[in-house]
Amino acid sequence: MKIVNTHVHMPPNFSAFDTVAECVEAAMAEGAAAIGISNFYDQSVYRVFADLAEAAHILPLFGLEFITLDPELESLGIKVNDPANPGRMYLTGKGISPFIAKSATAEATARAIREGNDARARQQIEQVAAWFSANGYETGITAGTIAKQVALRGDVPVEWVSIQERHIARAFEEWVSALPEGERIRALEAVFGGPAKSPDNPVSLQGEIRSRLLKAGTPGFVPEVPLSFDTAYQYILEMKGIPVYPTLADGVLPVCQYETPPAELAQKLLDKGIYAAEIIPIRNTRAVTDEYVKAFTEAGLVVMAGTEHNTLDRIPFDPACVDGPLSDYARAEFYKGTCVVAAHQQRIAEGRPGFVDAEGNRTAAPVASFIELGKELIENPASRKVVA
Repeated sequence: MKIVNTHVHMPPNFSAFDTVAECVEAAMAEGAAAIGISNFYDQSVYRVFADLAEAAHILPLFGLEFITLDPELESLGIKVNDPANPGRMYLTGKGISPFIAKSATAEATARAIREGNDARARQQIEQVAAWFSANGYETGITAGTIAKQVALRGDVPVEWVSIQERHIARAFEEWVSALPEGERIRALEAVFGGPAKSPDNPVSLQGEIRSRLLKAGTPGFVPEVPLSFDTAYQYILEMKGIPVYPTLADGVLPVCQYETPPAELAQKLLDKGIYAAEIIPIRNTRAVTDEYVKAFTEAGLVVMAGTEHNTLDRIPFDPACVDGPLSDYARAEFYKGTCVVAAHQQRIAEGRPGFVDAEGNRTAAPVASFIELGKELIENPASRKVVA
């Protein structure tokens, strides 16, 4: 079965890869047939991805990701798919049409998303830089220096960069790591208020900077600016996409209250007008992955899988569980779900009904017809029509 993956973050989002070209080259080397970009905040790089993927005979799938907030669940202390923040719900859109002209509503939403994140990032950077300064270390790091660094590394215009926490953590990690060893240890101890756990491992140290300097209760914490679920859901529909729920499952223990038991989660999603779910198997055990896939498919949802690639670790594009390869059952269902996304994207480009309509309702076309078309698009590059 062909390698397919519906969730990969690519530069200028924080990514395992320096450039989109590097990402596509790696996917091609691994034999991937379909890869889905799923970035936060800005989609300017999607044309670059589309052109490179098509040249490599990889089917480009277009998606995006949001952080949303349900005030009622927040007030009840119920965790959804964010283990640290009650009421926070990650939501993705798949098979969007990124090159269409946005409506006034969609344009306003996109602008609000970008501006809210950029303002938060600037404040976080200022606070962390001030904390370093208060402890005797002048870094010279600003939002401008980080954005330029990200743009240079990603080979994109700086206007495409919307800074994320991981970018911030990397910038401060690289500054500290450039110090002589003894001074590096002292600097980290000063800003952490105690010894660093992983002073010599860049990836681990970036994670430690995030947890000790950027999260709630730390010097650089600034609350996120989540959208309402309804706003994000409507934006996905405005972009002609499929609303998809990214499942955390046993990526955290205990499993978030909202997500257990799996059959009840499936019904909650249907009640919200969500007919597709996504799993990032590398966070999950094989048994739990199969349990959620079974619950979703029995409820009539389609299900897909991705890898995120949102740390510097170069994991394979072929999704696998934390304790080994996918079961044949899960792999087959993830492939079908990817076929549905591919077919939806193509049918919308041709002016035909997709998997969901403009109100988010399932359309009348049988799922089997989407799977059949999607399989042809994935496995036969000659059958593809370039998405304008």
